[in-house]
Amino acid sequence: MPHDIDVVLVAPRYLAGPGDPAWVTVPLHRACNWSTAEDTLVPQVILTSPDQLAQLRLAPNPDPAEPWWTLRHAHHSDQRAWSMTFSAATPVEIIAAVTDTLTAPAAPPTAPGDVYEPLRAAGWHPPRHHDGHTSPAGMSSPDGLARVDRLVHDGGRTASWVAEASVSDRPSIWRAYADGDSPPHLVAALFGALADATPLVREPHRVPRLAVTRGRTSPGRVSAETLAFALQRRTTALAQRNAPTPPAAPSSGPHRPPPRHTR
Repeated sequence: MPHDIDVVLVAPRYLAGPGDPAWVTVPLHRACNWSTAEDTLVPQVILTSPDQLAQLRLAPNPDPAEPWWTLRHAHHSDQRAWSMTFSAATPVEIIAAVTDTLTAPAAPPTAPGDVYEPLRAAGWHPPRHHDGHTSPAGMSSPDGLARVDRLVHDGGRTASWVAEASVSDRPSIWRAYADGDSPPHLVAALFGALADATPLVREPHRVPRLAVTRGRTSPGRVSAETLAFALQRRTTALAQRNAPTPPAAPSSGPHRPPPRHTR
């Protein structure tokens, strides 16, 4: 008999905890045709794009202080090589926003646009320092628990992006890093996922304590089938998105009677 399962809806999503890595890796493999490493002696997950330009690696042992996810893309055409990293506690839905955008069949926008726009629309604002001044190079969430920063290196010649969730002076809950050559539309996808107000679904025993004390949680119930097939539905949707559009059938035009021959 079908039965319901207890779940918890967590908001804001940057406090929801990591979730299941399969939310990212399974669609890349099954829907986007990223290949897996064949070397069973390598104790890590390695996925490579069909064109061999992009690679996603998961280190064997998650270390809260070090990146666990590493997404790299090789130099190609006018695009310089770039990389993005995410620590182990990063919600997988935020990482999936980046990989879904990377693998989208539509061409990326040619104009860089304003990567901060999704954050501004969600009420994020420039962070305020102890001296009362704000930093135009960063944005802070309304609750002050998440922020993004634009870091400038080498005297202004290079820059990078950092997004993180943290509480006061404690170590970061999680951190994401994008180097300065990361495509702007992927950085915007990362920020859009941060700003998304849609709660994330977590099993009750996987809800971080900080989400209970500083976030918003509400109990819910979903059918076991809904929960069990959520990843399958996501994978199917991405596979359909990436399927080539069949060519349109040639039009025969309006029917016309054959010409009449007269003597």
